[in-house]
Amino acid sequence: MEGSVRCSANYVPLTPLSFLERAAAVYGDRASVIYGDVRFTWRETRERSLRIASALSRMGISQGDVVAVLAPNIPAIYELHFGVPMTGGILCTLNIRHDSAMLSVLLRHSNAKVFFVDHQLLSVGQGALRILAEDQATLPLLVIISEPGEALPADNHYEALLRAADPHFSIKWPLDECDPISLNYTSGTTSKPKGVIFTHRGAYLNSIAAVLLHDMTTMPVYLWTVPMFHCNGWCLTWGVAAQGGTNICLRNISPGAIFDMISLHKVTHMDGAPTVLNIIVNAPVSDRKPLPGRVTVVTGAAPPPPKVLFQMEDLGFHVIHSYGLTETYGPATVCTWHPEWDLLPPEDRAKLKSRQGNQHLCIEELDVKDPVTMKSVPADGKSLGEVMLKGNTVMAGYYKDVEETSKSFAGGWFHSGDLAVREADGYIKLKDRSKDIIISGGENISTIEVESVLFSHQAVLDAAVVSRPDDYWGETPCAFVKLKEGSNVSSEEIITFCRAKLPHYMVPRTVIFEEIPKTSTGKVQKFVLREKAKALGSPFRSGHSKL
Repeated sequence: MEGSVRCSANYVPLTPLSFLERAAAVYGDRASVIYGDVRFTWRETRERSLRIASALSRMGISQGDVVAVLAPNIPAIYELHFGVPMTGGILCTLNIRHDSAMLSVLLRHSNAKVFFVDHQLLSVGQGALRILAEDQATLPLLVIISEPGEALPADNHYEALLRAADPHFSIKWPLDECDPISLNYTSGTTSKPKGVIFTHRGAYLNSIAAVLLHDMTTMPVYLWTVPMFHCNGWCLTWGVAAQGGTNICLRNISPGAIFDMISLHKVTHMDGAPTVLNIIVNAPVSDRKPLPGRVTVVTGAAPPPPKVLFQMEDLGFHVIHSYGLTETYGPATVCTWHPEWDLLPPEDRAKLKSRQGNQHLCIEELDVKDPVTMKSVPADGKSLGEVMLKGNTVMAGYYKDVEETSKSFAGGWFHSGDLAVREADGYIKLKDRSKDIIISGGENISTIEVESVLFSHQAVLDAAVVSRPDDYWGETPCAFVKLKEGSNVSSEEIITFCRAKLPHYMVPRTVIFEEIPKTSTGKVQKFVLREKAKALGSPFRSGHSKL
C-alpha cells in the first residue's frame, strides 16, 4: 500500500523484561518467589533485579556481554533472568552437573565477563577458573551467590552487591527485538555442546506460548522442578512473571519435597522430564500427600512411557505432553487433548497422550519430512521422516558456529534430528533420534517403542535401549535396566516378557542391570550407553535366527 509503514510510530521491540514491569505494577505485593522461609513480592523481585543490573553495569557489563551463572533453582538465578538483560547483557545459564573441565570450556567459548556461582557449587566453579588460569585465558569476575539476606561483607558476594547497588537503575531496553537475550548450551546428549542463541523476540513469544499450552491463568503457583538453566526454564522464568504467578523454588528435588511443596503452597503447575514423573509415581507411600487441587504437569525432553502417564493420571495429576529442543526455546509442540478421548479406555488414552502432537501457537510450521528430498511424509503413521520446524521461536543460530547453523537450517527448515511419523489426525509421534535408531537385519527398530514395553514391566524403574554390534544382523537392541528397590528379575525374564509384546526382531538380545546415566534435564546419555554396548562386541552364536 502506498505510503504504508512497516510498524506504527508506537512500535516497541518485544522483550520479556516487560513482563516484570507489569507484574510489579499489577501484582506488586503478591508473592513472586518463595524459597524455604524466604518470600519476595513482585515489587521486591523487580527491585532486586534492578539492583543486580546496576551492580553488573558498574562491573562493566553492557550491550552484548555474556554473564554466566552456575546455580540450582534459587531466587538469584530467577532474578538474573531479568537483571542481566536489563544491562543489554546476555545471560548464560550453565548446567550444575558439569565438572570443572566442561565449565572451563563453556566459559572460554562464551567469553563470559562475570561468573555467578552458588556457594554450594563454589569448588567446581573455582576449579573451572583454575583451568582457565593455567591456560592463560582471560578470567571472568567471580560472584558468589549466598543465601538470600545472608550478611556477607565481601564485595564479590551476591547479597553484598545488591545492598550497594542502585534500586533505580535505568533499564537498557533492547533497540532490536532480535538482539540476544540468552545463550543456552545443549544439554549433553551429544558429546559436543553447542551454544544456542535466544533473542528477546523469541523469548517473549515462547513465554506466551508456554503459558497458553500450560492452561495457565492469572496468579498460578508454579513449582520449579525443571532446571532454570535448561532453556531458561522452558521460558517460564519469564512466563510466570507474565501471569503474576508465584515461583516455588526448590534447591534439591526429591519425592517428599515435591509432595510437601504441592501441599503447603497449593501448587497449580509444575513441569519435568519423564524422570520427574517417574520419581512421583514411584514415591514411597510415606512421602505422598493428597493433592490440594488440580496440578497440571507439562512433560517433555523425552517421550514418556504410556504406563507412567496412566499412573500420573491415577494419582490425580493432569498431564500435558509437549516436545521441543534447546533450539526451539524449549516447548515447540503440544498434544492438544480432545474431550471425546476421555471416553476411551485408560491404555488408549495414555497412548494418545504419549504423542508429541502439533505445533504451538508461536511456531509457524511443523512438518515431518524426508531429509534428502525435503518432501513431507504421508500421514499414515508408518512413514518415517525427520521433524522439522520454522518460526519465531526457533533459535537465531549457534554461537560462533556458522557452519553448524547453516547445516541445521538447510532447505529453510530447522532440522531437529528427531525421527517421527505423522498420524492420520495430523499429530506427530516421535520414534527416535536419527542416531539412536537401530537397524537390525535391514529392519528399523525404534528404541522408544522397546523402552515403552520395558517400562510396563512391574519390576522396572528405569530403562534405556541402544544398539549393540552384531556380526550377523549388523546391530541388535541392548537394554540397560534399573529395577525397583526390592525387585529381583533375571535378564532372561525381561527378554521373555518383551518377546510376548514385541515383534521378535525388536526384542533386546542383551539386558544389563545398572543405573541409567542422565543429564540434569532428564535425558538419557545414550552416547555413554552406546560406548558400553560397543565394548561388549558382537555376541557369540552357533546359529542365526530372528529370536
